[in-house]
Amino acid sequence: MSWKKRVLGAAVAAGALAVAAGVGFWLRPVGYFNAANELRMCLSGAENHSVEVAGHRVHYVVEGPVDGPAVVLVHGLGGRAEDWRNLAPLLAQAGFRVYMPDLLGFGRSEKPADFSYSVPDEADVVLGFLDALGLKQVDLEGWSMGGGIVQHLAFRHPERVRRLILMDAVGINEKPAWDTRLFTPTTPAELDQLDALLMPHPPQVPAFVARDILRVSNQRAWIVHRALATMLTGRDATDGLLPQLKMPVLIVWGAEDRVIPLSQGETMHSLVPQSQLVVIPGCGHLAPVQCAGQVGPVMVEFEKR
Repeated sequence: MSWKKRVLGAAVAAGALAVAAGVGFWLRPVGYFNAANELRMCLSGAENHSVEVAGHRVHYVVEGPVDGPAVVLVHGLGGRAEDWRNLAPLLAQAGFRVYMPDLLGFGRSEKPADFSYSVPDEADVVLGFLDALGLKQVDLEGWSMGGGIVQHLAFRHPERVRRLILMDAVGINEKPAWDTRLFTPTTPAELDQLDALLMPHPPQVPAFVARDILRVSNQRAWIVHRALATMLTGRDATDGLLPQLKMPVLIVWGAEDRVIPLSQGETMHSLVPQSQLVVIPGCGHLAPVQCAGQVGPVMVEFEKR
């Protein structure tokens, strides 16, 4: 075969791959975005592992120096370890060993049909995760639903938590002022409403991306509904637990959070005498993703005291 035919064959093959990739991205953009975030974390030095907790596989991402103080970051409802992609490198660069588990039912962890997905039961999963990795005491951070989870863990097992960080966290017994069904949107209009709740100035989502987000939302809706059903009863509220916490507590809140308003962060601050409240101006509910540059230095300063 002549070199011209080889070049032509290579060009045709490359073109076919490009077309296939383009079609794949158009059909399943969420998968491409997730893969890009996973690759980005790996390129920054993060590693992917799994452990068994109560008979189920829990996936986690870890980065930072092996001998650094352990920090465990717990994501929110419908989230995953990669939600910390902007914040974790700042902590790792400061010398911390950062662990980011996918809660049971989320990300790349197992999704058992017989699990409650309640805040207290997910707290047991995080405790089992610490035990599986031999982490005797950690700095523990929770965002949104993850914030409620770490409050329960810190109350029940204070010896395991050096410092507690709550970011736009659930816990206060107050009904949401918005329609919680938006957490599992079924139409582009509902997705737009959810985005407006999550961030102050949401971008316009292309129609093909919105379509795939709704597909993924439908697949995991049963888990989100089960978790929300338990939270909305008020039984998991932490109003009575917070005053009993003795470890240092940092409370970080987006000033423009419409999902869990700042007033709830202020209430938490009033219930924990030794707490520090830091309000991030211009930030909504997605503080770890969109405001990491402001949140990271605050966390590092708190954890290095």
